[in-house]
Amino acid sequence: MKVPAKQAPALLFENAAGQVLADSAGFLRLVWSANARQLTDTQSLMRAVSQHLRQRGWSRLLGDQTNLVPFSPEEQHWIGQEWLPGEARTSGYRHGAILVSSHVLSRLATAAITSAQPASGLRYRSFDDEATAVSWLLRQPA
Repeated sequence: MKVPAKQAPALLFENAAGQVLADSAGFLRLVWSANARQLTDTQSLMRAVSQHLRQRGWSRLLGDQTNLVPFSPEEQHWIGQEWLPGEARTSGYRHGAILVSSHVLSRLATAAITSAQPASGLRYRSFDDEATAVSWLLRQPA
């Protein structure tokens, strides 16, 4: 019996901050670019994540930060204080696997954002390896 080939993730949104893709395994991929970006770029990207999580009824997100330029203080505040708490209240977003950047400042900014969400119901894990991150994500409730 021939095993079907895995479908490439479908591009849903793209701007200077990155891409949002739908993975056929049942989660979104948020791939941050190495480009310089404005707060409005980040907000548009994250709002696209929100929209597509709700449309699909998905709870899982793979955040690929391997090329991420460190978040500005404004981005860090907006994601941590506005976007994440709002997602915890209004969508099914519950599990995030993060492929971490090798850039120390990017790692620190991400850690500050995710550690500020303990009561939100969101569960995060950081990974250096995509296969391990996807494996963990797929073990989380859909």
